[in-house]
Amino acid sequence: MSDVVRNEPSGGLAADERAELARLRAEVASYRRDHDRDQRGGRGRWRSVVAVLLIVIGCLLMPVSVVGVWARNQITDTERYVANVAPLASDPDVQNALTDRITAEVFRYVDVAAITNQAVDVLAVRGLPPVAANQLRGLSGVIAAGVRGFVRDKVGEVVASNQFRDAWVTANRVAHAQLIKALSGEGGAAVSVSEGRVSVDLGAFVAAAKQRLVEAGFTAAERIPAVNPQFELFASRDLARAQTGYRLVERLGTALPFVAIGLIVLGVYVARNHRRALVGAGLGVAAAMLLLGAGITVGRTIYLERIPEDVLSTTTAATVFDTLVRFIRDGLRTVLVVGLVVAAAAFVSGHSVTAVRTRHGFTTGIGWLRRTGEAAGLRTGPVGSWAHANLTVLRIVVVGLAAVVFVFWDRPTGKTVLLLAVFVVVALAVLEFLARPPHAGEPAV
Repeated sequence: MSDVVRNEPSGGLAADERAELARLRAEVASYRRDHDRDQRGGRGRWRSVVAVLLIVIGCLLMPVSVVGVWARNQITDTERYVANVAPLASDPDVQNALTDRITAEVFRYVDVAAITNQAVDVLAVRGLPPVAANQLRGLSGVIAAGVRGFVRDKVGEVVASNQFRDAWVTANRVAHAQLIKALSGEGGAAVSVSEGRVSVDLGAFVAAAKQRLVEAGFTAAERIPAVNPQFELFASRDLARAQTGYRLVERLGTALPFVAIGLIVLGVYVARNHRRALVGAGLGVAAAMLLLGAGITVGRTIYLERIPEDVLSTTTAATVFDTLVRFIRDGLRTVLVVGLVVAAAAFVSGHSVTAVRTRHGFTTGIGWLRRTGEAAGLRTGPVGSWAHANLTVLRIVVVGLAAVVFVFWDRPTGKTVLLLAVFVVVALAVLEFLARPPHAGEPAV
């Protein structure tokens, strides 16, 4: 290939084409030197094997890293957990499920049919005709159904209120903080471990629900006694195992992403062809994210199949699952787009025919725009000459600036990565437009 390049006539080439030709010659010469040195040292094959192993292991660790970061945020960070579950209080399916559960809990202590029969007995003692009393007793089921519908409507209004959403957030924040204390071994007054179970006392939440129903007009809720139901978190025999898992997630959720990225970077560095290795690494990371997405889909199906319908409806269970994993899906989309952008950038900067033609078409189009502008009187002057002399440095600055913005962006998404990639392309096009090569006889800046 280098012979063809050396024999290429350069007299009829434009300045930007001659610069591209010189760059290609230098890259081919560098590649040949590296290749010959590796072959003489007998290290070429081993470098390739080690590079592939490092990149493959790094790519396989990327899905684990994404899950680890998500798990660490959900298990160890109360505010991130609350931000994740807060939307559930506004979801219609979840609201219906909560309304049914609360209504069923109310009617565990309020028997409308029994209350109706008691009222009829009192009226009978006070002179109500037996026929009328029997008719009223026969309507006790209808009355109970009507009262149940009334109570459910009132409970639904409470569940749909802003006050309930605030209470939902508060309850989840308290419960998550208590769970962290139990897992970290700190304990807590609201967390009890007895009879082989680790439970949270929900008495305060039942009392709050009772008060809300009374305020809504259902005074029969006053019959609900002061109860202290326990919400089981997990079996105490698994407490030690859960605490070990907590510490493992806390550590790996922070360190594993850096390990995965470090292995990939080291693999690219060890590889004989850095650019080709970078393309493979980018595509490998993207493929790993697709694999993670497929795993989440399979896990969702298994989860929905194992949830009993009497515990949670399929629709509600699907909503809960999708809400809880939405951050991990956002994370995998972000890493997927990053991998594709890196692979595309490495490929376009390579020596393949497609890459060379793409760059040539890009520079030719920008050059045509520049010449058209100059013909119309639009000249970049000394700025253009300076930009041409420092074009490589300016390109590095643009790419580096985009990388810094991505690193310090709070919770970047796939759209963020695409916007930054578009910014880089546009900025490079502007630099190419401004960078006017010096004309013959004109001193370079």
